[in-house]
Amino acid sequence: MDPITEPTVNGLNRVAGRAAINRANAQKSTGPRTEAGKQRSKMNAFRHGLTGQTVVLPAEDHSAYESHSKSFLNEYHPKDATETQLVQSLIDTSWRQNRAAAIETNLFSLGITEMEDHIRVNHPEAEAALAMALAFREHMRAFANISTQSQRLARQFERTLALLRQIQADRRAAEERQLEKAAKILKMHKAENLPYHPTEDGFVFSNDQIETFLRRQNRSEQANTHDFEAHG
Repeated sequence: MDPITEPTVNGLNRVAGRAAINRANAQKSTGPRTEAGKQRSKMNAFRHGLTGQTVVLPAEDHSAYESHSKSFLNEYHPKDATETQLVQSLIDTSWRQNRAAAIETNLFSLGITEMEDHIRVNHPEAEAALAMALAFREHMRAFANISTQSQRLARQFERTLALLRQIQADRRAAEERQLEKAAKILKMHKAENLPYHPTEDGFVFSNDQIETFLRRQNRSEQANTHDFEAHG
């Protein structure tokens, strides 16, 4: 074996050996066993709570998250997979925004509690203000990180909301155009006393939906006529 090939083979063998050892160790691992280890593992979720994939953390209320989700779904009524995904993004991003605000408040409260015994000016409001200032100074990096993540989440929320609104506006406009076409055909069939099946023309609307659209159109035309006569 030449001097170039031999080190290469030996190196590959060492890499393969290390990989086998790592796999064996991974199989033996069952996660943290002590209470301290379990607490550190739980805190990993909190550490990545603003940026990671964990949406509802162990200490948070799952029913509150469900209620939070329902409020967005009731507001935006997503119609397809894309809209549903965008609404889900709004739900999770706003949940993280709320968490960031809560963490900031809790951090201030913790800092004030820690610092209040170090300040004595015989004025409760002044003591609270100075304790808050000391808390901010002691945890400046943490507050800066919360602010950075809050701004990032706010930008993400705004972009997602703008995209969702545009997609839904485009969908509604397309539905309106399709309803206008279906309404014309339905009126033609009714004038000839013929039954009409919208699906035969590729429409996804029912006759009831088309009838509702026609009634809305008529009401709108009546309102326009009334407005014209009132100002004529």
